[in-house]
Amino acid sequence: MIATVCRICCADGLLPVLDLGRTPLANRLLTEAQLHEMEPTFPLQLVFCPNCTLIQIAETVAPEILFRDYVYFSSFSETVVENARSITERLIAGRHLGPGSLAVEIASNDGYLLKNYIAAGVPVLGVEPALNIAQAANAAGVRTVAEFFNLELARRLRGEGLSADVIHANNVLAHVADLGGVVGGISELLKRTGVAVIEAPYLRETLDHNEFDQIYHEHLCYFSLTALTHLFARHELKVVDVERLPIHGGSLRVFAAREDSQAGVQPAVAALLRSEQEWGVADYAHYLSFGARIESLKSELLALLHEIKRCGERIAVYGASAKGSTLLNYFGVGREMLEYVVDRSTVKQGRYTPGTHLLIEPPEILQSDHPDYLLLLTWNFADEILSQQAAYRAAGGKFIIPIPRVQVV
Repeated sequence: MIATVCRICCADGLLPVLDLGRTPLANRLLTEAQLHEMEPTFPLQLVFCPNCTLIQIAETVAPEILFRDYVYFSSFSETVVENARSITERLIAGRHLGPGSLAVEIASNDGYLLKNYIAAGVPVLGVEPALNIAQAANAAGVRTVAEFFNLELARRLRGEGLSADVIHANNVLAHVADLGGVVGGISELLKRTGVAVIEAPYLRETLDHNEFDQIYHEHLCYFSLTALTHLFARHELKVVDVERLPIHGGSLRVFAAREDSQAGVQPAVAALLRSEQEWGVADYAHYLSFGARIESLKSELLALLHEIKRCGERIAVYGASAKGSTLLNYFGVGREMLEYVVDRSTVKQGRYTPGTHLLIEPPEILQSDHPDYLLLLTWNFADEILSQQAAYRAAGGKFIIPIPRVQVV
């Protein structure tokens, strides 16, 4: 379904920014049997709302298609796990959370974040629509309901006597078509004294650092603080603090409270809003150079890969990531250049990448096969992965990091 109005403010007149053509669903990893079936593709076009400044994609793929059976498990990333541990420990101590409190996470995945609250004796509730992942979380002792979070569910939980001291939404707002339902649900379920902690890839980092591979069908929206402020205000929430994080190539961590709360607004909020205005968050022309920079990046990477192959050297891939699917499919890089993909996630191993149909192997294969180069598609975890693959590098293996600029390490 093509969106004709903005997902935040419902204004029409959305303006085109970047067209990545038709691509397969980035997390729809294939079985061997599916390689012979017609693979569905969908338009992937980025547009700008001049009314509230939201950058978004025009196409909406039904969430039941995207999320009911999901292959991304957060616990496989040490960086993600550590990021969760750090913020939960801060909140437990700073807000004096205990057995009488409730911590909720929207799109709670396998319970990687909520486990920290459980360890501290704080009751939790996860809301995770992926049935396979919710089942794994419950099996691990993290109370999880296998549903999409929205205003209706929040009202039902409220009717059951639940209200949250903390609500986490890490990398989820970008994924939801019903922004009003999710943010309205947060407002409904949050205690007057509570706080919602939202993390999302930061639009400014995405554009400034050429992170076009953040764009795929699950990521419907690309947020600035300016756009988030518009969104929360429509649902009686206020932004009270904001932090910039390095995770996922650069993210925002936004703290929101109910408008009727006594929480004061920290100076960091006004400072970042001013900085975004100076950067050009509301200026359509500011976004139009993005496509030209991506084409330049494409030419540079393809030239490097062709030169490596001309020299008779072998290239594999590290990371069967969603962002990697966008890069490979838009750049037109497949089995003629690349041999296979390695990924730590046992859920992904044995499947094939969407569009490019590369077999996903465990990283241990590198010890025996040892390709000359690894194209690092999970570049946002570069430090973690380069450390894990110290033996491969010591034996002469090299990594190609494609973003924000092409480099070989």
